[in-house]
Amino acid sequence: MNAPYIGRFAPSPTGPLHAGSLVAALASYLDARAHHGTWLVRIEDIDEGRAVAGAAEGILQLLGQLGMQADGEIVWQSRRKPLYEAAAERIALHTYPCGCNRREIADSRLGFAPDGAAIYPGTCRHGLAEGRSMRSLRLRVPEPGFDVISFQDRFAGEVTQRLSSESGDFVLKRADGFWAYQLAVVVDDAEQGVTDVVRGADLLDSTPRQIFLQRVLDVPTPRYLHVPVVRNEHGEKLSKQTGALAVAPGDAKAAVAALQDAARFLGLQLAPAESLDAFWSAAVPAWASRLRERGEVS
Repeated sequence: MNAPYIGRFAPSPTGPLHAGSLVAALASYLDARAHHGTWLVRIEDIDEGRAVAGAAEGILQLLGQLGMQADGEIVWQSRRKPLYEAAAERIALHTYPCGCNRREIADSRLGFAPDGAAIYPGTCRHGLAEGRSMRSLRLRVPEPGFDVISFQDRFAGEVTQRLSSESGDFVLKRADGFWAYQLAVVVDDAEQGVTDVVRGADLLDSTPRQIFLQRVLDVPTPRYLHVPVVRNEHGEKLSKQTGALAVAPGDAKAAVAALQDAARFLGLQLAPAESLDAFWSAAVPAWASRLRERGEVS
């Protein structure tokens, strides 16, 4: 018997919710509701240096205004540091201290990972050089030949990555003292019992690293669905850096319009709705119908 569906939306509070983030939120919400499952909201503010004051509260308020209510209390990564510390201690045999700074990594990198991160060459794998102190904590990936991670994405299909050549040993704790996203997201998904991760395709290339870390921690691997990202007229992913405008519906009509735009981007052909209730009454069955066509639900 399959475990009850538990999904989540996990925004980073680096600014207000924009159209690209709304697409990811809507997809995760529709998938949870179509599966008659649980939808959680987690604020991924572990990088406290990038968090914008009031952004998380604004995102939560907007989700409520759009009719997306979380099932259960909101989780904040910045309040869960002991969990990440405990996880790192559990896998200490698989980690090592790294003394390299950014410039040294840039000068010695093996190339770039699919997500643009520098591929670390393993300089400190066998111990810190004399006179060096720890700057970050890295997870040792398997040797070539044992490093292939494959998974079936519900949208992209089969995804395969060779960690040693496409990722390298990756950071679990950063030089600024913050726990890295890769560790926090894996620990949180496992602790919250998440069975299904629905998020933007910009995170697709991070997933093999997360799956490897799940195996090291001996926690379950969720199913993944990475939806296309919204791009601006220059082909850039919508973000605060590329000038994405905040979703700011002033009334219920504007809220419905924002949701319908996001649903249209996701490929749902919905008739115009006059209210939030009407939108959700049409959108959830439309998503469920798509899942039935794919054989994912009965």
